[in-house]
Amino acid sequence: MQIHHLNCGSVRRIEPTYEGPAAAPAVNHCLLVETDSAGLVLVETGLGLDDVRDPAGTLGADWVELAEPVLDERETAVRQVAALGYDPGDVRHVIVTHLDVDHCGGLPDFPAARVHVMAAELDAATRQAPSFRYRPAHWAHGPDWVTYAGDAGEDWFGFVSLRAEGLPPEIRLVPLGGHTEGHTGVAVRDGDRWLLHCGDAYYYHRELGEDPHPHPVLDLVQTSSEVHHDLRVGTRARLRELVRRHGDQVSLFSAHDPWELDHYRAPGLSGRRGAGTGR
Repeated sequence: MQIHHLNCGSVRRIEPTYEGPAAAPAVNHCLLVETDSAGLVLVETGLGLDDVRDPAGTLGADWVELAEPVLDERETAVRQVAALGYDPGDVRHVIVTHLDVDHCGGLPDFPAARVHVMAAELDAATRQAPSFRYRPAHWAHGPDWVTYAGDAGEDWFGFVSLRAEGLPPEIRLVPLGGHTEGHTGVAVRDGDRWLLHCGDAYYYHRELGEDPHPHPVLDLVQTSSEVHHDLRVGTRARLRELVRRHGDQVSLFSAHDPWELDHYRAPGLSGRRGAGTGR
């Protein structure tokens, strides 16, 4: 499988907490995965065309004021898929870690795709929308939902993993609770190791290091948006242990850290480290 790392929606500019990297906008880190048996698979959608064209209407004015999105149509997943030489209609599957506004805004741009999501997340989103985090415009087109319960599955490095219906076993859902009611990570096999898209289970690469350092701005966002504090903190501790014990087999990244995205976009470096290592 070939894996493309995409930024599908730059938002507010942030500074690193140590010398070296330059300040950068926070991102919406998505994956486009080319599979042999299931066509194109998009992991997360970031912001979509409707969001760029009518941000107050689809994202909500309060969210726009807080997040300060760049709103560049070229950053939408549908435009980036086309720029890579593919027909956006060939995206047959979309997997979302959760349904927060900035993670599923591009769903209307792929109306024929099957959308894989945890059942608890879809239930929470449809019950609570419209709200600051859930915007019904993103699923008003009636997606072909495929839902999953998170209480049973296969072992994956000490986590539960779920096979995604219609997708190869190299792609799995790995529930990572705490941020929302049905938050999940997405694991993708990349050659001899795994990539784990952790969504919003953590926000900044230094959270998973041996000497953890949350980012002051990003930490404010994650603590104010959590639904289960103890579960979220416990999930992050388990991810830290995953890096420590299996960093040679699994590489982790989160949804919004721009410096992680830069790392995975660097030629020849994708998937070559565990999150937080060496920084």
